[in-house]
Parts: sequence; C-alpha cells; structure tokens
Amino acid sequence: MRRQDETSTNRSNVLTSHHQVLKRVILTMRERLDEPLSLPEMARIAGISPFHFTRLFHQATGIPPVQFLYALRVEAAKRLLLTTNLSVTDVCYRVGYNSIGTFTKRFAQLVGVPPREFRGLANRIDISLLESWCAGLEDYLAAGSTGTVTGQLTTEDDFHGIIFLGLFRTAIPQSHPVAGTLLTAPGPYQLGPVVADGTYYLFAAAFPQTRELLSYFLPEATSLLVGAGEQPVNVRNGQADIPVHIRLRALQITDPPILISLPFLVATLQGQTESKRSAKKAI
Repeated sequence: MRRQDETSTNRSNVLTSHHQVLKRVILTMRERLDEPLSLPEMARIAGISPFHFTRLFHQATGIPPVQFLYALRVEAAKRLLLTTNLSVTDVCYRVGYNSIGTFTKRFAQLVGVPPREFRGLANRIDISLLESWCAGLEDYLAAGSTGTVTGQLTTEDDFHGIIFLGLFRTAIPQSHPVAGTLLTAPGPYQLGPVVADGTYYLFAAAFPQTRELLSYFLPEATSLLVGAGEQPVNVRNGQADIPVHIRLRALQITDPPILISLPFLVATLQGQTESKRSAKKAI
C-alpha cells in the first residue's frame, strides 16, 4: 500500500513538473509573439531536449509546439483587429509575420475567413441579431439533425449561455467545422450529418450569457468553458463508431486557442440551414 502511495505521489510530482515546464514556454510564446522562436529555443527555455520537449508538448496540448505558436499569433491578431484601428498589414507585423500574404492565408485557414472579412463581420452584426440567430438555429438544428455524432455534455456547475459543439478535421478547432450544433444548457446532443467517412475531433465551447458582443468574438479565458472528446471520432457510412461524451471545464493554459468566433460559427450555420431549407422547398 505504501509503495502504491509513493508511486502515485511521484507520478503527481512529475505531472506537476511537466505542467510548469510547458507553462513557462507558453508564457514565453505569448510574450514574444513578434519575435522568431524556434523549436530548439523553446526546448532550451524548457530545459530539456527538443525531442523530449516536443513529445511532452504534444501530449499536453494535442498539437506540436510550432503549431501552438501559430495559433497564439492568430489569436492575438483577432484581438488587434477588433480592438484597434491598426491596418491588417500593421497587425501582421505586430504578431510576428513578415509577409502579409502568409499572414492572410494562415489567418483564413485557422479562423475561417480572411482578416478583413473577420473585422467586417464584427461591424455588421449586433447582439440582438446574434441572439435571434442562435434562438432560431437551436430549434432548427435540434429538429433537423440526423445524429451522425451523439452523446452527453455535462458540466460541474450551472451554466447559462450558448454552447457550441463542432466536429473538426484537425486536433484544434479551426476553420469551418464539418458539422456543428448549438445548445443553451448541458445535456444530450446530436450533430450531423457527416457525409464523408473519416476521423474527426469533437470540441465544445461554452460562452456565458452576456450583452457584450465582443465577448463572443474574443471570449475571456477566465469565463470560457471548454471540452473535447477523449478520443477522435471515426465516422463510417454516416454514423460515428461510439457516443462521444464531453465534460465542460475551465480553460487551461495548455489548451490551444479557440480561433473560430461564435458569431462567425452562427453565421456559417445559418447559411447552411438556409441552404437546406431552400433545397427542401425545391424538391
């Protein structure tokens, strides 16, 4: 019994040590977004070999360190686009890019729209329009989903707000989701259909209820709840291999940034549902 306790304590100490190492590197990333930061330099900051560092980082975050750094830069770019009058070119250089073309391409890949369109979306909608979209979409999605992926979403505390669940092709929530749905409370969910067979990743983000539209574009880390499937989802012949249960929790420093903004997701889903309605009417 004593040996088991010692083993458990040692494992806990190792995990704590690893977390502190990764936290130090991620904080450095955030402080030096406009500077080159190579993998060997990250490993030096961590105090371990590049191979060991890369393995630990991927285990903790789900993605390689360089990809995490790219995501942090785009996250910072989103904030600058919505909270300053800086030009897209100035934003590009502020977050460590030397080429406006590379920056625009990567931003569009990770966020789903180019920088100028992202800024324009924030100027075109207001909180009332977003709430109206969400209310209509929740009812429509709940009634119209064929349930390719199903499961249960839970949380420790009561939650009031909007919960987005999205199915993505990569291990970080970026670009357009393959399928998505909205909830206003934890509970059972279903989303789909997913036409193409493949392996996907399910993520959830819960945005607390607020009248501040900017909070949906740039959620605060202290209030956002997140969750993810414990393993990838395999879809074959239009159905997931297993139910996927998600538990919402507080955002941690090792969580990759959520680069897609809720208003953009809602607008995307609204466009998809309107296309479905039109197709049904045409039949």
